Amino acid sequence: MPDNIYTSNVVALVLESDTIPGGYPENNPYIITKKTLAGGYSIIYVKEDDVEKVIANVENYGSIIYPLVMGLLGEAELAASGITQVHRQPFLNLRGQGVLLGFVDTGIEYTKSAFRYEDGSSKIAYIWDQTISGDPPEGYHYGTEYDNQAINKALASRSPLGVVPHIDSVGHGTFIASVAASREQGAYIGAAPDAELVVVKLRRARNFDYRRYLIPIEQENAFSSADFMMGVQYIVDKAQELGRPAAICVSLGTNQGPHDGSSNLESYLSRVASIIGTAVCAAGGNEAQSGHHTHDKLDATGDTKNIEFRVGDRLEDIYLTLWNSAADRISVSIKSPTGEAVSRVPARSGVSYTQKLILERASVTVEYVFPVERSGEQLTRIKIISATPGIWTITVYGDSVLNGQFHVWLPLTGFVSPQTVFLRPTPNYTIVLPATSPGVITCGSYNSADNSLAATSSWGPSRMPALMPDLTAPGEHVGGIFPTGYGEMSGTSVASAITAGASALMLQWAIVEGNDPSIDSYRIRANLIAGCERDFNVEYPNNQWGYGRLNLYNTFRSLRPY
Repeated sequence: MPDNIYTSNVVALVLESDTIPGGYPENNPYIITKKTLAGGYSIIYVKEDDVEKVIANVENYGSIIYPLVMGLLGEAELAASGITQVHRQPFLNLRGQGVLLGFVDTGIEYTKSAFRYEDGSSKIAYIWDQTISGDPPEGYHYGTEYDNQAINKALASRSPLGVVPHIDSVGHGTFIASVAASREQGAYIGAAPDAELVVVKLRRARNFDYRRYLIPIEQENAFSSADFMMGVQYIVDKAQELGRPAAICVSLGTNQGPHDGSSNLESYLSRVASIIGTAVCAAGGNEAQSGHHTHDKLDATGDTKNIEFRVGDRLEDIYLTLWNSAADRISVSIKSPTGEAVSRVPARSGVSYTQKLILERASVTVEYVFPVERSGEQLTRIKIISATPGIWTITVYGDSVLNGQFHVWLPLTGFVSPQTVFLRPTPNYTIVLPATSPGVITCGSYNSADNSLAATSSWGPSRMPALMPDLTAPGEHVGGIFPTGYGEMSGTSVASAITAGASALMLQWAIVEGNDPSIDSYRIRANLIAGCERDFNVEYPNNQWGYGRLNLYNTFRSLRPY
């Protein structure tokens, strides 16, 4: 088993196939190793110098895709969600017994009493720390796995980190896990306090990914979708190994990708959601007011539209993606704040055009990809290195137009300066990947103190199009446990954690107690939707609230026979 696949010159790629013709590695010398995932996907590892050789021979391997880069989605609520009532209802008495809660995040502060039973032992079944080399899980090729026995040994020692040197230096993963599954901490309790945890700590994205997507080097919390998919698969594997149902909390996202369910990240998570005994709950994102999305429509062939965006008060690298339907073909030109222009770049798939501006430090790259695998759409990538502060203009040309709709995204909040925004942004279509995956339970955020929608909570629909989010859950000023102690966090990450905890209670009722042994994420989604609270003066479903506010107690009431 390779022990060097996380060296700086090794790249992970996503393969939309679980087999490689001719076998490997004997007849495929560029592939270092491979891990098969659910639904026919694989992650392959190749040296950076060999990436183009592998891509050039794509027909020999199936469809090979570069992974995306993901970021974190959020830095009295259980009663509002009907979860406390389910805890206390004597004929339900659901607290997550026999269910796994899975987190693919920044790790967990495992020494906290929030994750320990009354006898001091840990409720964490497994930790896979991708950042520590040494003893990876069986069938995986990097990181170190710690089981419950090792964690308890660490807790019993005077120096726990000397035994299990796993930490959560960011705190996001610890907080999200506490919201979903904390044991009683005085008046505080998580949604599924008796559920056991499977935790994956993601490693930082590779330098290759930072360069490809122009991620600011100071952004530490950038993660590869390949590592994320591996983390999800690890939770799925552990659930099958232990014979337990699992609720998976997804609190990361990205603006990269088509936002229509067709990417490998979205379709993989949809397939996981269809596994019996699995619930996947994903944060919809906090992008509604970020100014990172806009869209427009070309009326006919030959029509043009201008898209303007402002770069803040310093030079910045900017990565934009423009998506249009398979029925259209478009091309673009770009004008800088000083008026210097990159003339219309003809739309030729697979060709990258770069121009260094004469009177500015900036250089502009335009790349077209069509037809995009699985959807047939056109993707236009625009990369601006050392973008000059001021107003930039992208002119979109309709080379051939039948549909005319197109969408443009800037990077996720935290991956670009807050001052870098579209001048005419639209809050719709701001649900992030992978929450746009069909079948996944997509969560928006609201303030349970006054039942108001969180201002930042992303709006739907997806580009499929599909109505999103599915529902909202409390996500404003929610209390939880950080590595440093009790605190608050806001965002759809928190809403997804509460929803994952609620899903764990439903999995206990359905699978552990035998009331619905074939339940999966699609059916849990339908049940949660049926129980949502709705205001009489609001039309549902809609693209801000979905089908309403999560209320698990109402869900169980809706399941009663009449």
